[in-house]
Amino acid sequence: MGESRYDVIVVGARCAGSPTAMLLARKGYRVLVVDRAAFPSDTLSTHLVHPPGVAALRGWGLLDRLVATGCPPIHTYEFDFGSLVLPGAPGTAAEPYAYAPRRTVLDKLLVDAAVEAGAELREGFAVSGLVFDEAGQVVGVRGRETGGPEVTERARVVLGADGLHSLVARAVGARQYDEHPKLMVGYYSYFSGLEMDGVFKAHSRPHRSFGAWPTHDGLTLVGGCWPFAEFSDIKKDIEGNYFKNFELAPAWADRVRDARREDRIVGAALPNYFRKPFGPGWALVGDAGYCKDFFTAQGISDAFVSAELCARSLDDALSGRTAFDAAMADYQSARDRHARPVYDFTLQVSTLEPLSPEFETLLESMAGNQKAMDAFAQVNAGVTPMPEFIAAWGTSGTG
Repeated sequence: MGESRYDVIVVGARCAGSPTAMLLARKGYRVLVVDRAAFPSDTLSTHLVHPPGVAALRGWGLLDRLVATGCPPIHTYEFDFGSLVLPGAPGTAAEPYAYAPRRTVLDKLLVDAAVEAGAELREGFAVSGLVFDEAGQVVGVRGRETGGPEVTERARVVLGADGLHSLVARAVGARQYDEHPKLMVGYYSYFSGLEMDGVFKAHSRPHRSFGAWPTHDGLTLVGGCWPFAEFSDIKKDIEGNYFKNFELAPAWADRVRDARREDRIVGAALPNYFRKPFGPGWALVGDAGYCKDFFTAQGISDAFVSAELCARSLDDALSGRTAFDAAMADYQSARDRHARPVYDFTLQVSTLEPLSPEFETLLESMAGNQKAMDAFAQVNAGVTPMPEFIAAWGTSGTG
């Protein structure tokens, strides 16, 4: 087999792939990033970056660039349960804001940062398969740019950052564990004339949820959710059901009616799983290695965290400080420790089941107590794990 031209080939250049490539390139590694898309381009996404994800952008020196795009900061998460409303701060003094940048803006920013760090980028490059050596180790990829011939590129490690339907994960047979079925389906669109004034607003009703948050260009993302068991009925009239949801909060429905929808209604339902994120010559990062329902909108923040963890372990392995399997086992352990509280919380709330009497009593006791309401907002932002919140505020669960 020929000598590897690259240390790492990253398949997928969005919120997990580009940061990992950037961090490795900053360490001096030879990195190739390929993606079927060209940038800027959009993708289905809640595109909410909670304060932990914002902290990662700050640490990478990219937050000022995001702020300069005019993306409005979100300083309050407001939860409307019908009988009570709980507004709280999602972050801390060190990182007080969330942001919801359009993916056309965020992904381009991340791609550009990877290239500035020294990574090579090939847009419009479709990977058709992986290359294996005689021992079954991944040693490269095959693929082609639009209209071009198929080429083979070799690397010491191929990193799958190619999302839910990861070709890399399929090709290596990455084992899945702690799997759960799709629990919820959601649809969203964008509205003008619906000012949010820095507030992420969520409405929770039995078996229904809907919310909104501000993004670029004076637009507001407005979404609605249903239990996945209702999907076949919901998709018969997506637009009608989308707007019907809002009638459960009449004042909100009036606000939406007074606004103007600027885009089509799109949606998805996601499975819940972990995948073993490494093997001989390969690794997985972001949704390729761990996916959950988008109800908690934690995908981007988790992708940033997993990118940092993965890049650190790959550096340990590629530098020779730690054997590959040991370094990547550390990555898997660290990723799962970080992900587990949010994963469990997401599984719990994505059922859209009514609140338990105990948890409803807790929420009622929090009303008007700003410290308590901030703590609840920080659970939803991924700042504080739910078990810590429960231990501090004294109840046994949410449902």
